[in-house]
Amino acid sequence: MDIHVSKNAEEWRKTTARKVADKTAARKATFETSSNIEVPDLVSAEDLADWDAQTQLGYPGEFPFTRGIRPGMYRSRLWTMRQYAGFATAEESNRRYHYLLSQGTTGLSVAFDLPTQMGYDADHPFSEGEVGRVGVSISSLEDMQVLLHGLPLERISTSMTINATASILLALYIAVAKKQGTDIKKLSGTIQNDLLKEYIARGTYIYPPQHSMRIITDIFSYCSEHLPQWNTISISGYHIREAGATAAQEIAFTLANAIAYVEAALAAGLDVDTFAGQLSFFFNSHNNLFEEVAKFRAARRMWAQIMRERFHAKDPRSLMLRFHTQTAGSTLTAQQPDNNIVRTAYQALAAVLGGTQSLHTNSKDEALSLPTEETARLALRTQQVLGYETGVADVVDPLAGSYYVETLTNKLEQSAWEYIQQIDALGGSVRAIEHGYMQAQIEEAAYTYQLALEKEQNIVVGVNRFKQAEREHLEAHAIDPAIEARQAQKLADLRQRRDNTLVAQKLQALEQTAQGTGNLMPAIVEAVEAYATLGEVSDTMRRIFGEQQEFRSIE
Repeated sequence: MDIHVSKNAEEWRKTTARKVADKTAARKATFETSSNIEVPDLVSAEDLADWDAQTQLGYPGEFPFTRGIRPGMYRSRLWTMRQYAGFATAEESNRRYHYLLSQGTTGLSVAFDLPTQMGYDADHPFSEGEVGRVGVSISSLEDMQVLLHGLPLERISTSMTINATASILLALYIAVAKKQGTDIKKLSGTIQNDLLKEYIARGTYIYPPQHSMRIITDIFSYCSEHLPQWNTISISGYHIREAGATAAQEIAFTLANAIAYVEAALAAGLDVDTFAGQLSFFFNSHNNLFEEVAKFRAARRMWAQIMRERFHAKDPRSLMLRFHTQTAGSTLTAQQPDNNIVRTAYQALAAVLGGTQSLHTNSKDEALSLPTEETARLALRTQQVLGYETGVADVVDPLAGSYYVETLTNKLEQSAWEYIQQIDALGGSVRAIEHGYMQAQIEEAAYTYQLALEKEQNIVVGVNRFKQAEREHLEAHAIDPAIEARQAQKLADLRQRRDNTLVAQKLQALEQTAQGTGNLMPAIVEAVEAYATLGEVSDTMRRIFGEQQEFRSIE
């Protein structure tokens, strides 16, 4: 019998594969990624016939940065291992930070409660029932001093997941650093500071878009001079994906928002190469491993092209898409929570194979409550095993040249460009948000996914297949309801002790700056240094800027 060797994929399908296909049915009628990209049975060299490795792939640390932004990637230094933490009071969160650092965390990631995110002090009526619930409660410089007590701010990178009040939290961080005697030019970290995605997918906004964009560009300008190592924005696809977007939509809507921020900064008179190197991104790592790897690579290549061709950036650092990744919270299940450990490990692997600069791994109990110390430690150990034991960090971009990964990268890029072209046709991200375009696209994708779950076209282990009757018991992290009263009393005591005449003067100066065109950041820093509270600073700007109501389509 002759041994048959196919000369191309088509011949293979008609011969070797056909023999098996005639006897064994495929698991599904169609195989697709989350972005509705068809997954073929086999990808081969023929699928990359028009692919040019020099222009589309290149080398690590060189344009178009498909293979990573640093030549050595993880051979020289592993990604920053962060664990998102913050709950209850500053004292409790500070203890958790010291614990995480003792366990090997290399960067902090701070979660704030909803009142802090929305610009309300802990004693405001709107804060009732929410103080310390989904993050730490921060109302004043005193709270921030406690939160950061004993932390080596010059040596650690601190990421703060904060948007509408990002300017105030950054000002508080700066004020604490000054009190500790730290050179603020040595501070490194990130504020999320991404309001456009709040209008699209999350909802923790305060001011109308034009005023939010002013605050953001003021931060760009201030940090380029005073905090050169600080990432001034983390342009977030994470929450867009959590709201139900596909991988292609996550790329497109994130980069479209980034374009809007760059355009706003240029309109404010900034030079692109003075601030672009301080832009960073925040992506989701979801379940489809190869699609996620391809997504990160496509996003890097697209951003390099956007910055070079659209904005004519000259500094190579301006072309580099630097990003933090968090594993997908929306994939965590209350059913069989141990399965979440496995999901998170694969999602973390995708992020590392895709070249992330920092990573947060979710804890197994986060579908039910804030993580306990034990589950947070296990999530951190997941990263450490990945970095130190698996060997995936030893070679740069190990999946480069894979027929499937390169084809998928190209297809995701093409789909994302099509979305960006539609957004450009509507007048950019702000106008597209006002039209409800991105919101509608996400809603449709979320509905399609939910329908597939209900029909068991998509399988979630333990939810719509492989169920078990009994529920596993987890020790949930509990928040003491008495903290609300304690936080309110601390604020009352602060308002009695501080120099209220000085506070009034600083708030008036901030109001005058807001009415004019000057940079808001110096006035905010001076106000919080005088112990003006987060709510007082927010209210001062509310009086001038007003508040944004829920977006409704203008079509």
